[in-house]
Amino acid sequence: MGDIVSKSPRTRQEQDSLGPIDVPVNALYGGQTARAMQNFPVSGITIGDLPHLIRALAQVKKAAARTNAQLGQMSRVKADLICRVCDEIIAGDHHSHFPVDVLQGGAGTSTNMNVNEVIANRGLELMGQPCGIYGPLHPNDDVNRAQSTNDVYPTAVRIALMTAVPELIAAVNDLSSAFDGKGTEFAAIMKLGRTELQDAVPISLGAEMRAYGSTLREDVERLTAAIRLLSEVNLGGTAIGTRVAATPEFQATAVAELARITGLALVPSSDLIEASWDVGVFVHLSGNLKRLAVKLSKISNDLRLLSSGPRGGFGEIALPPMQPGSSLMPGKVNPVIPEMMNQVAFQVVGIDVSITLAAEGGQLQLNPFEPLIAYGLLHSVKLLRNAVKTLCEKCVEGMAARPDRCALHLSTSTAHFAALVPEIGYDNATRLAREMEASGESWDSFSARHGLPTRS
Repeated sequence: MGDIVSKSPRTRQEQDSLGPIDVPVNALYGGQTARAMQNFPVSGITIGDLPHLIRALAQVKKAAARTNAQLGQMSRVKADLICRVCDEIIAGDHHSHFPVDVLQGGAGTSTNMNVNEVIANRGLELMGQPCGIYGPLHPNDDVNRAQSTNDVYPTAVRIALMTAVPELIAAVNDLSSAFDGKGTEFAAIMKLGRTELQDAVPISLGAEMRAYGSTLREDVERLTAAIRLLSEVNLGGTAIGTRVAATPEFQATAVAELARITGLALVPSSDLIEASWDVGVFVHLSGNLKRLAVKLSKISNDLRLLSSGPRGGFGEIALPPMQPGSSLMPGKVNPVIPEMMNQVAFQVVGIDVSITLAAEGGQLQLNPFEPLIAYGLLHSVKLLRNAVKTLCEKCVEGMAARPDRCALHLSTSTAHFAALVPEIGYDNATRLAREMEASGESWDSFSARHGLPTRS
């Protein structure tokens, strides 16, 4: 990267190994980022739209700068300058200067260089120097010292997920608690339980709601365990885990420093060659997100069915009316919040498939498809977090029971006969159930006429 040649008031010209390239004059990024913008005009979603990842990358760069200073590989003045810029990025500044598309070739090199260039150019600004003249502070020689994209990128992705997933966990816990609350509120309301959409046995509406809370808590446990698996990082491995260009002490010192900066219980990888290409932990986390999505979709299906009608369907619960349901049919209100949750779940399941394929497609010492994996996981976490929060606040918390409808369905069903099997036998219970169906009587009337107990 050589001297700047001004071509217009709006651009500066930088030089990299491929030659000159124009960069917007006020951009904190540099030539390699500008090339990536030209090469990957794909999704319109930039790495700057992934704040967890950008903060994590800045934390990695800060840890590396501190470590290099401690090991005598960088002056304290230069390290402090890098750390100052990193703190600005961690605080949320300069995120608009990360314009590289999330879907990029190069295993994250464009992302890493975007960060290196922003830190270098912002540092130059703080020194009173023009952007793009990297003699005093170089993106590669200084900001990226003792690092490679091979260890910086996967380390940052893990940290980003370790900070993003707890936000999802908090939302799922709130939803679980909301279902528990409905379980208490509806505890005394008996209704018809169903299997395969056919009448089964009596159940309380409260127990039905509590079961949703219970199943979601299982997923909280699994997501919490997945966070612990993310804590092993390969920072210090540099290129493909060989530690090339890093001192022997760098790994342990840098990971310990990174743990202090992030407040996370990070540990260094024991096999840096393996850690450079293995993305199994991401596949595992994606599977847990898919599991949660599938459960949330099933619950949403149930809420839509239980609230269906309200007169021509089950109508056993009433969901909060959120908006008119038709441009033509007056009075129609749709279950739009569960429908939204269904669609989010479908998206997360699809993302899991793409992550699986990306993990399988890696070759030899590096997986070039980690940008897709990183984006897919962070996007899934964001989708689920926002959707779960919405489902909780705009649907479950305002959900009401319709006790009369529950009682009607239970009284006209044969659900009570299962409890009589131990006393009168399966065949007699079946005969009486068919007789009741044919008569059209309610359970109370039929049981009284036959001297059967009115409560099961």
